[in-house]
Amino acid sequence: MTTTDALFAGSIPATYDRLMVPMLFEPYAADVAERAKQIQPRDILETAAGTGVVTKALHEALPDARIVATDLNPAMLEVAAEQLRSDKVRFQAADAQDLPFEDQSFDLVVCQFGVMFYPDKLDANREAFRVLRPRGRYMLVIWDTLDKNPASKAIHEAAAAEFPSDPPAFLARVPFGYANLETVTADLMAAGFDDLEFETIGHRSRAPSVYDAAAGMCQGSPLRSEIEARDPSALDRVTEAAAKALQVFERPSGLDAPMSAHLVTAIK
Repeated sequence: MTTTDALFAGSIPATYDRLMVPMLFEPYAADVAERAKQIQPRDILETAAGTGVVTKALHEALPDARIVATDLNPAMLEVAAEQLRSDKVRFQAADAQDLPFEDQSFDLVVCQFGVMFYPDKLDANREAFRVLRPRGRYMLVIWDTLDKNPASKAIHEAAAAEFPSDPPAFLARVPFGYANLETVTADLMAAGFDDLEFETIGHRSRAPSVYDAAAGMCQGSPLRSEIEARDPSALDRVTEAAAKALQVFERPSGLDAPMSAHLVTAIK
């Protein structure tokens, strides 16, 4: 993992929230909230909360639960805090690999599309195990392979084609680089979890236009840093190339493509 792989700064948080959240993250946030509601946790910790799409879904499903939403990037949490104000929800900058909370503080730890970014996944899993109460749950949402997420694959390939001698590899390396469930299982068991449940869930990735989808990924994620590191003037060109690659998924309503992710629940 490079120093830019987890960098969500500058204009990235606002672009991420406006374009990527509806396209990729809202459907899975609803899945997380639905499953959390079934277990009725009192105290919830969210790691890698980003701009708060899961936080909001959890609060709406469980309005009496206390939620602490954390992220390594304060700029992301600033966007989240502007959109959700409640005495039941607290936003706090924190590293999931070194949580500032006491042992057995939470009934549920949630991490949607964040574990792939952790340099040390075992430390993050151990921290989740530590702060969970007995029989508490650690709920992870992890992207399936790029092949099962063809819109993201098309963007990855379009960006790579613009820099054939040094292709940006962020999408394959990080968000879609942790799809092997045997690896996920081994990492969770090494942290102390031995009761695991798995679901693979398909949704549709939708955006108002293929350009919005391309802009979200190229300009609202750390892929932007990889593009600009190769050519500071190339961002618009790569975005246009990605939009062209997405035209195969264009419908009258805009982008419509399949996507797939794993929802993993580890019980302490």
